[in-house]
Amino acid sequence: MASYWISLMRLRPKVVGVVITVLAAILLAACGSSSTTTSTTSSSAAPTTSAPVASTTTSAATGNFNSCSVVTQAEAAGAIGESVTRGVLGNATVEGGLACVFYGPSAPTPTTPNVAQPDSVRVVVVEGSHALTWYNDYRSKVHAQSISGFGDRAYYDGYASLSVLKGDRYFRIAVVPAHAPASVSDEEKLATVVLPKL
Repeated sequence: MASYWISLMRLRPKVVGVVITVLAAILLAACGSSSTTTSTTSSSAAPTTSAPVASTTTSAATGNFNSCSVVTQAEAAGAIGESVTRGVLGNATVEGGLACVFYGPSAPTPTTPNVAQPDSVRVVVVEGSHALTWYNDYRSKVHAQSISGFGDRAYYDGYASLSVLKGDRYFRIAVVPAHAPASVSDEEKLATVVLPKL
C-alpha cells in the first residue's frame, strides 16, 4: 500500500490533483445521492385497530399524489387562522393511509404526525376500493352528524373532523386550534379547497 502512495506522489502534481478531485467528487455524489420520495398510498386491507406498521415520517413531496398534494401550507393556515409549518406525512390509523399534518406555533414539541395533536391541521386522503370501508368504519365509532354539500356523503365526527366520501376517495380533515374550541366551519372551509383537487 505504501508503494502505491509513493508511486502516486511521483506523478506530476497536476495528475495528482485530478485524481484527488475525482475521488472527492465520487465521495460527494455517494453522500448526496439519498433522497426522500413519497408515493401515493392506498389502503389495501380492511380497517383494523392495530398500531401503524411504519412510523417513518417525511417532508411533503411534490409531484406524486398524496395527502400533502391536495392542500397547501397557505390553505392550512387559512383554515386554522394562524401560520403553520410545511406539511409532514405521518401514519393515519383512523383512515388507513398517510396524514399530512401542519403545525401551528403552539403545537406541543416534539410534534408527532402519527397521532392527533393540538394546534394542528390534519388532512388524510385514502383512495381506492377500501375508501368506503374506512369511511364507514370511522363513522361507526363516533357520533356522526351528516353534512350536505360535500362530495357524495359527508359527516362531522362531533369532535374536530369532517369526513367526506367522493367517488373512490375518502378524505378526513381535522383542524384543532390551540386556544379555541374546534369548529366544523374550519373543516368545511378547507374541504371546499380540497374537493376540487380530488
